[in-house]
Amino acid sequence: MEWLVGDGATPSDALVALLAGLEADGPAMLVVDMIEQGLDQATQEALIAWLRRRGPDARPIFLLTRSCAILDLAAVGPDEAIILCPANHSAPTQVAPYPGAPGFEAVATCLATPEVRARTQGLVASWQPSH
Repeated sequence: MEWLVGDGATPSDALVALLAGLEADGPAMLVVDMIEQGLDQATQEALIAWLRRRGPDARPIFLLTRSCAILDLAAVGPDEAIILCPANHSAPTQVAPYPGAPGFEAVATCLATPEVRARTQGLVASWQPSH
């Protein structure tokens, strides 16, 4: 926590809970759904920087995110992979982190800034046929 706060993170219950889960002994790999939930942009940026510094022997973590602060497509490293799970339930595919790669634009359109995600949190789109 001290390192993250020193790197710009805002202390919060959400960050404490996340760090407790990430640091706890447990399975050989972790899956964290919507890792950005409850974290502001500065905290998300500090968190992803911290995760990237863990080293090659750290246990694998699968992060599900809609945040461009967590998944900065220009910053994806060689030991990271992007997996697109399409909304239409097609088979997941690995996506290369460069424009023009199959699936890159689909991933890019799913991402938004933490500010935009906060404004749309909890909203559900609905459609009603006209009479």
